[in-house]
Amino acid sequence: MAVGIFDSGLGGLSVLNCVQRRLPEVEFIYFGDNANAPYGVRDADDVHALTVSAVNRLWEAGCDLVILACNTASAAALRRMQEGGLPPGKRVLGVFVPLIEALTERQWGDNSPPREVAVQHVALFATPATVASRAFQRELAFRAIGVDVEAQACGGVVDAIEEGDMILAEALVRGHVDALKRKMPAPQAAVLGCTHYPLVEQVFQDALGPGVQVFSQGEIVAASLADYLGRHPDMKGAGAAGFLTTGDPRRVSDRATQFLRRPIAFSGA
Repeated sequence: MAVGIFDSGLGGLSVLNCVQRRLPEVEFIYFGDNANAPYGVRDADDVHALTVSAVNRLWEAGCDLVILACNTASAAALRRMQEGGLPPGKRVLGVFVPLIEALTERQWGDNSPPREVAVQHVALFATPATVASRAFQRELAFRAIGVDVEAQACGGVVDAIEEGDMILAEALVRGHVDALKRKMPAPQAAVLGCTHYPLVEQVFQDALGPGVQVFSQGEIVAASLADYLGRHPDMKGAGAAGFLTTGDPRRVSDRATQFLRRPIAFSGA
């Protein structure tokens, strides 16, 4: 039995690593659309079409539940996919809602009216496409009022991480944090709105300073998924665990092995 995890590239491995630690009894099929990464510079229609194609491939692999471990896909495609109708017995979940629930200290499924929360000034670091979608602000408004969100599009960071150039990625992060601070000098919290960013989370934290709470998605999504599967054990699906990519399997495997520090072998999708 397997749950699908989808990302445009390697960033979703940060989520996979956390959910595997939290749910060792669950098998996962990871799908990376590395041939078309990054999604963060694509328009919404393009992201939607690519996401639908990837999710359909995971349905074929036996998954009943797919986690969009890609903030750009969650922002540009998730709601459209859900409103358009999913195959019977299938479910797609994104990574925004668990993050916002943690930020606003709301329990999963809390549908009470939006209310004031402790954190009033939030920095959002995300891809250009995620920032342009304003999906984070929309979902936050369903749950909280009076929160000032300053979004910073972090161009180039995903590309550098995918290429394994961590020196460039770290330099870009510091530049984007400086740009954010010019607009919001004293954020109380920072949201890393891309699953690639946990790979440079400490750089964000150091640049923001110790007084800023950084919210990263891996552990938050893992806890939310554990809760969901506890209530819906039938959504574990079928199929064998594995790693699929639209890119060069050997190259992607090498990069993934470096990121997770354990052997990872991708197959062609």
